[in-house]
Amino acid sequence: MPMPKAKWSRFGTSIFSLMTQAANKHGAVNLAQGFPNFDGPEEIKEAAIKAMKGDYNQYAPSVGLPRLRELLSSRMLKTSAVKYSADDEITVFSGATEALFCTFQAFFNPGDEIIVFAPFFDCYPAGAFSSGSKLVEVQLRTPDWTFTAEDLQRALTPRTKAILVNTPHNPTGRVFTKKEMTDIADFAKANDLLVITDEVYEELVYDSIPFTRMSTLDGMRDRTVVISSSAKTFSLTGWKIGYTFAPPHLTKELRAVHQFTVFCSATPLQAGICAALELPEAYYGQLRADYQKRRDLLCNGLTELGFKFRKPEGTYFVVADYSVISNLQDQMFSLWLTETKKVAVIPTSVFFENPEDIAARQRYVRFAFCKDTETLKAGLRNLGANL
Repeated sequence: MPMPKAKWSRFGTSIFSLMTQAANKHGAVNLAQGFPNFDGPEEIKEAAIKAMKGDYNQYAPSVGLPRLRELLSSRMLKTSAVKYSADDEITVFSGATEALFCTFQAFFNPGDEIIVFAPFFDCYPAGAFSSGSKLVEVQLRTPDWTFTAEDLQRALTPRTKAILVNTPHNPTGRVFTKKEMTDIADFAKANDLLVITDEVYEELVYDSIPFTRMSTLDGMRDRTVVISSSAKTFSLTGWKIGYTFAPPHLTKELRAVHQFTVFCSATPLQAGICAALELPEAYYGQLRADYQKRRDLLCNGLTELGFKFRKPEGTYFVVADYSVISNLQDQMFSLWLTETKKVAVIPTSVFFENPEDIAARQRYVRFAFCKDTETLKAGLRNLGANL
């Protein structure tokens, strides 16, 4: 009997895993994969341990612990003045990645098109593939990673159903301006589109730059699915506690998929994130200040070495143009840096639908500064000694 034809072989191992494996193999400083090399506050871990030793070891409600959803509602209200009901508008997922996957499954059918800004996080194509839908790129314009309202209009077809917006933006570090967000909102309303916002870096915005949430704009709350996560805010990427904010008619569909995907996320870890959301406001200010120092350390060092970039306004990534250093295509340059210069980075062509085309035209790599200062200094020393 013939075996079923493999469906997912086109995706393979993610670039993040591959570059971390290469870093380990060659003893390189890993500035590639976006996870901190330090943990979040001890009191969060202690809360999860206490929950594990207590009675938080069976299934949680599929939609998330009630206390966690209430705290998420309070945090959203505090930061954005938007009220979401803990009962029927907030859902807890196993990370933002699962939330994205469930969103694709809930709302899209084969042949549907979703406009997305490129470069984009590499799980987006997999999510679209899972539903039979298609991503349509609006390529952000280098070197400042911007777009125009006309770019959106050119991407529109009769099959367009939604637009996916990631701000603060991975990998470029852009925080879309209020005008840009308003242009997207106007476009969505004019064409009756769903908007999905990936806001996992919402607390990592620097230099007092304002962060505009799509759901705060006029007429957008009821057509927007907000996706976020505890991973980046609390430096606990392995816990995989993500969540969505969406009106009831959208939340109902998301929950229907979620209950048959993982059913519920890890119960004691949800209890730990309750403790995280009860931290004082000073925690968030210190988090931003610490990351801004790391950003500036890396950016100053890269500038001295000849890299060119727009200083990131958010996230914990720098996308740098290396064209004055090498003419190698980005994947080859990344491997060369890792093997020979002992610094691992991510080639940015992988964040596009047609990476071969982008690799032939662009010379950019992504550095992660979610590392302690000694690691960042070690990476810069390796680059400085060898470039």
